[in-house]
Amino acid sequence: MDILPIISQFGDISIGNILWLVFFMFFMLFYSRIIVTQMLWKLEQTAENLEELTDKGKKIVTKKVSKNPGKQLRDSINNFLEFFMIQPVSLDPYGIVKKIEHVVNLEENRFKYFVDNIAPHMDKESQANLMMGLSGAISLNQIAKIVRHYVETIRKTKNLQLAMVLQMQVPLIERIAKALYSGTEALTNGWPIGDAAGNLVAARMIDDEKPKEMEGEVVVARKRIRGKQVVVMKAKGPGGRLGKLGKVAENIIAREKISKIISIDAMGKLEGEKTGSTAEGIGVAIGGVGVDRAYIEDIAVKKNIPLDSFVIKMSDEEAIQPMKIEILSAVKNIVKSVEEDIAKSRGKILVIGVGNSAGIGNNKKGADESEKLIKNVLKTLKERKKKEKKNRWQWLFGG
Repeated sequence: MDILPIISQFGDISIGNILWLVFFMFFMLFYSRIIVTQMLWKLEQTAENLEELTDKGKKIVTKKVSKNPGKQLRDSINNFLEFFMIQPVSLDPYGIVKKIEHVVNLEENRFKYFVDNIAPHMDKESQANLMMGLSGAISLNQIAKIVRHYVETIRKTKNLQLAMVLQMQVPLIERIAKALYSGTEALTNGWPIGDAAGNLVAARMIDDEKPKEMEGEVVVARKRIRGKQVVVMKAKGPGGRLGKLGKVAENIIAREKISKIISIDAMGKLEGEKTGSTAEGIGVAIGGVGVDRAYIEDIAVKKNIPLDSFVIKMSDEEAIQPMKIEILSAVKNIVKSVEEDIAKSRGKILVIGVGNSAGIGNNKKGADESEKLIKNVLKTLKERKKKEKKNRWQWLFGG
């Protein structure tokens, strides 16, 4: 039977038109699945990269404890990376600060107990660094698990919308993960990070005074600056600590006549702002869960004490990565600004250096050593990056 007369009844239809119609129907039916499959392939690569970063983070922490770790140590660290903290209920806000403080203290005690068990041979400063490194590794592990969860959910449901949402978030997730990995290495090794800027300012201001260690892993020094009595406090270093700044500040203010409180901390910058730019404001410049800030704000309100704050701006990623030279340079500017503020003030002033004390000493000598360490770390990282780039080119061209 000749089919051409039959086709001709439907007009001038070419083979090309028929093929186009077939392909159009195919894409109408299977386009979304093709796109999901393509997205899944890319998202799977992202999930694998994040899991690889997590494994590297685990190795950094494990190698710090032992050069030749056994299975028991590796299993202990793997299990601890699943550690979590449940925020207390806040439906009734009365007493929420005390609840959060209690849970945070329990978390800290659990970290100390675990580090004491796996690394009893380490000194207290190295143990403090290890605790901070573990905290970074836990965050990195959590990100990798969440991304893997969504990748597997998309694989099961073939949900195009969920795949698109996750893919749009991937660049930001990867930036955070890389910063956390870099931060885990820095904190484990006791390298100063961007968030340590406030502590470095306080150490500079303590100068040659011998600070007194207080309860809550805080050091306090008393001296005269620009003719005024000044109490300078910071988290104890050079181990990685945050310190109970709020509680210690409250005790000092309750016992002594403080006329002004000045806090110095890192602050998240907006895109377009320069890393290391500084700003002056009003209030208590202390981040975190808010417990320390609440203590200081409460007693400042009761005693009508002015609250000045100075910040060094940096991105969220820069805050947890090894301190950049721009941030280090800004420290000198902030010291000068704080001293000028002290000169204009009356009475006794409390200066609080806020942030992570990893790699930061407790006076001028410790600050000098910290600056040398920062410059050496930046040099090492630059050489490492150059070497990795060279190896990548050699791999591409078979060198």
